[in-house]
Amino acid sequence: MRYFTFFYLYIMQGIPSGFALTAVANHLTAKGLSSYSVGSFVAIVGLPWVLQFVWGPVIDRFQFSVIGHRKHWVLLTQVVAFLASLGLLLISDPVRQVSLLSVLFFVHSIFASVQDASVDAIAISIVPVQERGRVNAFMRGGYLLGIAAGSAGLSTILYSYNFFYAAATQSALLLFFTALTFLIKLDRSDQYLPSRDTIRKKRVEKNTDNPDLKWLFTELYKAIFERSSIRIFLQIALVYGCISIFVRAFSYHLIHHLHWNDRSVSVLQGGWGVAATLIVTLSGGYLADKLGAARLQHKVMAVIAIFLLVFSILSQFWVLKAVSITGLLLFNFADPMFSVAAMPVLMLLCRKKIEGSQFTTYMALVNFCDVIGSYFSGWAMTFIDASTIGFACGIVIISVIISKRYFRSRTMESLKGEA
Repeated sequence: MRYFTFFYLYIMQGIPSGFALTAVANHLTAKGLSSYSVGSFVAIVGLPWVLQFVWGPVIDRFQFSVIGHRKHWVLLTQVVAFLASLGLLLISDPVRQVSLLSVLFFVHSIFASVQDASVDAIAISIVPVQERGRVNAFMRGGYLLGIAAGSAGLSTILYSYNFFYAAATQSALLLFFTALTFLIKLDRSDQYLPSRDTIRKKRVEKNTDNPDLKWLFTELYKAIFERSSIRIFLQIALVYGCISIFVRAFSYHLIHHLHWNDRSVSVLQGGWGVAATLIVTLSGGYLADKLGAARLQHKVMAVIAIFLLVFSILSQFWVLKAVSITGLLLFNFADPMFSVAAMPVLMLLCRKKIEGSQFTTYMALVNFCDVIGSYFSGWAMTFIDASTIGFACGIVIISVIISKRYFRSRTMESLKGEA
């Protein structure tokens, strides 16, 4: 039941992301917007996710709830996110109203990011360490399924009808998931509605579970800026940034230079291969628990780096649809597989009582890498091609792998010296 809960909560988060960052972004590209403009749109939509380091401590400070610790944050923000989604119905022409479109998606992303921070905090507080690989796999798998619905599904509606019907469908789905969230119980003692007796019994628990905000920020600062934590996170962040940079550049290249239909690209990115990606992602979760997340992370990085180098060298064959489709489908595995390996590693860095705040800060910084990657990709495409970007990203990831081995060897040497 726990796995299903996180699976569906991430489906709910993935739908708007797939719609905005894939379907709408590809649609704007197909309609003639420059790579810089599309990159700026994606960056604006993703910007609120960078602010999760602010939401985390606030969510931890007021985590107590008789309907389920932190569940009130999930439910409240999902209601507001649904209302914000209704604002998209004001858009009649996304290209001409791209500024308003960016603002509306930005507002929606603010509340969606608070919801995401709440779900992450719940997961890290109730999931045992030995199950975190599997839970992260289900979370990422749900997110992938949501992205598939938002990108492939809503892009089909956008292409066949218009933006209004696509936005209305997204809003209807969010309303359904909001109602479903209300019915979910994270613990048997949770209630659907607070009662006077329950509130009286849990007053002591409330005082214990709601720590001081100043203490939270102080401990969070210490945990984030611990030397080994910074090194491990920066290595992970660089890989996420490279994934974001290449996927944006390659999508733009397919639509703008090879003249692919934007709907076809959206369907390939979020539709075809979803079942295979889900299977690989869920399997990766079990491998992360069995082999160790750090070990799996190292192997996944190596595969991503080799793919980027080889695929970029073969860029002259991208004109062949079979080659480009294969590359796009294979690269769909990069983000979920790396997330399955990297998220448990970040969770292990999190300290007691601030685990929600610390993990959400890491996620905010990862999202910042995605935003910067999208912006950088749009800027870089104005003077270099996608293959050069892909090759450079492959080199960066290889450098990360070398640095990981270097620091690991230094750690082993210091341990031997102490012995």
